[in-house]
Amino acid sequence: MTLTHIRRGSGRPLLLVHGLGAGWRSWAPILDGLAERREVIAVDLPGFGETPPLSGEVSIAALTDSVADFIRDQGLDGVSTVGQSMGGRIVLELARRGVGGDTVALDPGGFWSHRELVVFGATLRPSIALVRALRGMLPALLSSPVGRTLLLAQLSARPWALSKETVLPDVRGLADSPATGAAMDALTKGPTQQGAPAGTPPGRVTIGWGRRDLVTVPKQAARAIELFPDAVLHWFERCGHFPQWDVPREAARLILDSTE
Repeated sequence: MTLTHIRRGSGRPLLLVHGLGAGWRSWAPILDGLAERREVIAVDLPGFGETPPLSGEVSIAALTDSVADFIRDQGLDGVSTVGQSMGGRIVLELARRGVGGDTVALDPGGFWSHRELVVFGATLRPSIALVRALRGMLPALLSSPVGRTLLLAQLSARPWALSKETVLPDVRGLADSPATGAAMDALTKGPTQQGAPAGTPPGRVTIGWGRRDLVTVPKQAARAIELFPDAVLHWFERCGHFPQWDVPREAARLILDSTE
């Protein structure tokens, strides 16, 4: 499978892997800033954006395979990788496999306790069902600070302060992407993330976490660092699950400073 992707900018390549939502457009708030210094390659995972769904089972392993194949087919061996949420888990899995170069994972999934995983599924699935039910009304609802607060309180620390243009692609992606349900099953019913012993990742590993993340809650950061002992942990203050929404300048700076 060929992943739909965009390339912008010039310089050392940087591969971006999104989470549940809009595909590569999830990175729109920081894409241009990154492209001022790097060649940015942002992919649509299978079943998101414009990439067709997988023909077989959807699992984190299979989604990671699709990105590993893309890296190989595009001649991007050693590329620095950046992912957020499910994409953060995927780039950490690539690092565990020894694929890529420097790795930046923003609020990655896969480090839940059993109780946290139950809460994650029980809260996010109804949210996805709600945005699907409100699909035609989303532009109007997200134009209002009150509407953004009601719909996005689980995802952003300050949803009222965001613009409709920032959040609408991801919210629509949750509603429209054919792989949303299967990817949720992979996250909630599949295995949790395995770690990488010290000295085994192919480059530096940086994990960024929002202090106010209600999806992958902050206490999970300690588990991530335990499993990836080489990783450097960066806390985003006043930030929820989407650093590219809540603290775009800080997120872009962390990515650029942590990758070569």
